[in-house]
Amino acid sequence: MNLNIAVLAGDGIGPEVVEQAQKVSDAIAKKYGHTINWTPAITGAAAIDAVGEPYPDATHEICMNSDAVLFGAIGLPRFDNDPSNPVRPEQGLLAMRKKLGLYANIRPTLVFPSLLHKSPLRPELIENADFVCIRELTGGIYFGDKGRNEARDKAWDVCEYTKPEVERIIRLAYTYAMARKKKLTIVDKANVLETSRLWREVGQSLEKEYPEVKTEYLLVDAAAMRIIQWPEGFDVMVTENMFGDILTDEASVISGSMGLMPSASIGLHTSVFEPIHGSYPQATGLNIANPIGTVLSAAMMFEYAFKLMDEAQEIKDVVNKSLAEGIVTEDIAGKDKAYGTKEVGDWLAAQIV
Repeated sequence: MNLNIAVLAGDGIGPEVVEQAQKVSDAIAKKYGHTINWTPAITGAAAIDAVGEPYPDATHEICMNSDAVLFGAIGLPRFDNDPSNPVRPEQGLLAMRKKLGLYANIRPTLVFPSLLHKSPLRPELIENADFVCIRELTGGIYFGDKGRNEARDKAWDVCEYTKPEVERIIRLAYTYAMARKKKLTIVDKANVLETSRLWREVGQSLEKEYPEVKTEYLLVDAAAMRIIQWPEGFDVMVTENMFGDILTDEASVISGSMGLMPSASIGLHTSVFEPIHGSYPQATGLNIANPIGTVLSAAMMFEYAFKLMDEAQEIKDVVNKSLAEGIVTEDIAGKDKAYGTKEVGDWLAAQIV
């Protein structure tokens, strides 16, 4: 099988962790008789420096002509520290999501048995945690009207959703719930926000179509508390863009390291697979970044984009083996021996024979 994959390594540690995911993907492809055609493209700060915009038309064309996109991370402190800068790396990520129609971000929260002691939560709270958050990705406050008045002493960000947008993402969440434990949590802030009341109304209208699924509605602040107090209580969670951004970052650390969590962004065109961590610019070039989230994102790519389930499972298996045997980077190793980014990638690829 020929797999045409766009590679958007991005900024900071992005190129380093993506390189390791490519190593593992190439090893899997060789074992199972596939051919991967990697096509690199620029985005984020790297694209701003090169051509003046964070998601160039040439990059978009490469993404549209590919079967999948493997994405690293974007962002650098020089942009974060200059709020007046009109062009920012994150605009490239938003533009990519909008142009590719990536309306749903699928973020699993996984717990690894060998790392229970690394979690900031007590092991008994998380040992059976296994849930998926489906985050709406192309609407809400991130894409609404925003601006400043002439005196620049007043700012606004408008949160907007349409009924079709909400219905589309909640229906997708129900399909995931039907395939899992038939439990769906719809997270909103319906006691305060009008957009959240729309979400709740749409949810209530759709739940009648899925009587097998137990549907619950949870305010976002209560959901944030439950992730810490009782993460095992979730199965499939669906929520709007900003709430999903915050809640999934919170959920990612219960496994022991944010560097472990993968994600898939799916929608109308080419799907994008990426770790949920940021660009971590302080670690750039130091060979200390954790590549496992990106490697597991590649596993999701084999599963979701290519329906190659055996290949995806083998990647997950070698990742679990590396964690169990302590072949990990410093964020997980603690006082034990830490391996470099490249060494972990090499070790994972070498296990696939």
